Amino acid sequence: MISESLQFLDWAILIGYFVVLIAIGLWASRKSGDGQGKFLASRSLKWYHIGFSMWGTNVGPSMLIASASAGFTTGIVSGNYAWYAFIFIGLLAFVFAPRYLGEKINTLPEFMGRRFGQSTRSILAWYTIVTVLISWLALTLFAGGVLIRQVFGIPMYLSALILLAISAFFTILGGLKAVAYTNVYQMVLLIVVSATLTIVGVCTLGDGGFMNGISKLADPNIVPSEYWNLFRSEEELPGYYWLPILLGYPISGLWFWCTDQSMVQPVLAAKNLNEGQKGTNLTGWLKILDVAIYIVPGIVCFALARTGFFGAATIEPDNAYMTLVLHLFPMGMVGLVMAVLTAALVSTIGSSLNALSTVFTMDIYVKNVNPNATQAEISRTGHIVTILGALISIVITIAVDNIKGMDLFNVFQSVLSFIAPPMAAVFVMGVFWKRCTTLAANLVLSLGTIFCISTGVCYLWIIPGATEAMHFMMLSFILFCVLIIMMIVVSIFDKTAVKGHAMKAVDEKTSYGVIVSWIALVVVMIGLYIFFNGN
Repeated sequence: MISESLQFLDWAILIGYFVVLIAIGLWASRKSGDGQGKFLASRSLKWYHIGFSMWGTNVGPSMLIASASAGFTTGIVSGNYAWYAFIFIGLLAFVFAPRYLGEKINTLPEFMGRRFGQSTRSILAWYTIVTVLISWLALTLFAGGVLIRQVFGIPMYLSALILLAISAFFTILGGLKAVAYTNVYQMVLLIVVSATLTIVGVCTLGDGGFMNGISKLADPNIVPSEYWNLFRSEEELPGYYWLPILLGYPISGLWFWCTDQSMVQPVLAAKNLNEGQKGTNLTGWLKILDVAIYIVPGIVCFALARTGFFGAATIEPDNAYMTLVLHLFPMGMVGLVMAVLTAALVSTIGSSLNALSTVFTMDIYVKNVNPNATQAEISRTGHIVTILGALISIVITIAVDNIKGMDLFNVFQSVLSFIAPPMAAVFVMGVFWKRCTTLAANLVLSLGTIFCISTGVCYLWIIPGATEAMHFMMLSFILFCVLIIMMIVVSIFDKTAVKGHAMKAVDEKTSYGVIVSWIALVVVMIGLYIFFNGN
């Protein structure tokens, strides 16, 4: 139990960190008075708030632990989940964001409702709620619960309750603006702490010298050379070979970065398109750091173990990150790491609770139950939904905790791979093909979702040997193609007129600075992929 290793200074820093965080949340909540301010931060977010909020929602203790574990066992190949994302963040900036802001929407179901009609909006609203409950709240609570349980030795349900209580505070009192402001504060600390761990680890590996440590990381006798390749062959690494990544990740990437309410919500709250495009560009640059601060620590831990730094102890991959923290950081820093990890988790849960509340109140309550609802009624309903969503997510978290024999990193990615195809297909066809009909969209969002989730259940739990026969990302790509074909066929034979209207983009030109910053990001990413595929 890690709490036995925490000293008084560690506890003081841990408590002090959250006192500061709560103060920031209270300050921000004073500026979130009305319904739109609560849900979309009064459409006033600057680019740095957007960039850090999106990245903060994406990162968390689950990513740190799972990515370090992946680095320990397979090297940087899992970095594709971070670096390949720049393409889809760019799609959000230049294809989807102009249309989202042009339509002045509050939620993504509202956007599809304008394209296909009210029936599609209602189906998509429920789809989004289920997605947030499972992929964001339950899985994040499970990963965070594992960390909290490891630290304090308390049951999973109690760990989840503690995390939800803190997260609900920001969501109910401050809404998105509280989460956005605290993200700026804690993400800077997350960068500093994790970067420090990487640097200290490399220096320790190099007997006090950073460059000597780099040399040892590059030594194939210590770290296999293939650990530094982003693309691997199927014979070399069946779980992460290049084809499923190339074909399958775009499905999850498109859904996650362009159509997921929790991720896109900061862009919907942008002051204007220029701020939104600059904010997404910042997120793209921040994603470069993921490999250095999440995956490389696992490789460093692997190298230290190979050189005998931990003695005869056997290091479990899932413990790689915290093993480095406990062995390399002095008193006080351990408490800061725990504070930053917990706060990053709170950020993700808080954003998810806010997204859940927004979708239900705007797309179900106001649209179907109480069209004349006052702002007070909308806010009260949002609070109730937040509490109910938290309780349901605890039940799902406990159920997930009872699933044995699954790697945390693969659980996350596989769940996304089976949730993503229906939403990705509907948004792609809805934006790029005017002939796509409401019936086609509704069939994919309803029957297509049931088909994809059922396939995932059979693949992960029922059919023996299915996970070895085909990679889940390849299966996700096949499901996406099937749904696209289904939408094309249904639309061709469906003679009813399209109920929605053509999506209009915001009347604002992309600035020269935005174009230059995105070109620079593309050049850097291409360079990174070339450099890390020649080993």
